[in-house]
Amino acid sequence: MTSKLTLISHLLCPYVQRAIIVLEEKQIAYERIDIDLAKKPDWFLKVSPLGKTPVLLVEGKAIFESTVICEYLEETTPGPLHPQDPLTRAQHRGWMEFASATLNAIGGMYGAPDEPTLAAKVADLQSKFAQLEMELSEVDRNGPYFAGQAFTLVDTAFAPVFRYFDVFDTIDDLGVFTHTPKVRGWRAALQQRPSVKGAVRADYFELLYDFLIRRNSELARRMAPDAKAYA
Repeated sequence: MTSKLTLISHLLCPYVQRAIIVLEEKQIAYERIDIDLAKKPDWFLKVSPLGKTPVLLVEGKAIFESTVICEYLEETTPGPLHPQDPLTRAQHRGWMEFASATLNAIGGMYGAPDEPTLAAKVADLQSKFAQLEMELSEVDRNGPYFAGQAFTLVDTAFAPVFRYFDVFDTIDDLGVFTHTPKVRGWRAALQQRPSVKGAVRADYFELLYDFLIRRNSELARRMAPDAKAYA
């Protein structure tokens, strides 16, 4: 690819991480511009109809939504991250959507205002990861990733999901992965992938911790029991 690529991002956005992982896996040169989503600049709103990150500018032309960006990069650059078989490829796309639903569930969990709501959100996540465990157990995948030895777009979709728990695990034992050994193994493999490691800044965990503790939530109260959590 010879087109100039610019990725508009936010430091904590998990969907941005997906796009970065794909760019890094395919060794594509790009420029990154971070913005503050709480103070969206006018130029950003002109290229992002939904007002969300990521946005990929290709020679100044905007592509928005992380899945669309990843699919565009997959279609236009070498080093495929989708399986060749159409049926398997369609199934992988379905699991990418499942990853998005899991990210939404994580947002509900860390925003839960009280203990009963938090417990319900944790149970929802446990159910989702149990579904993943079943999928990973149905076939002998013979490798550390979702598709076995091959790193795919499904892995790029779930890596940001698992990264949240690197911080959550320092706050409390939520028991989300207690009964999902295959998911735990997959999570561990993704943690070691260079493209996954490099998808966030070195201060990501401090930034996420600060973001979480500023919320008026049950999780924030567990993080700072003697401090008043604030929105």
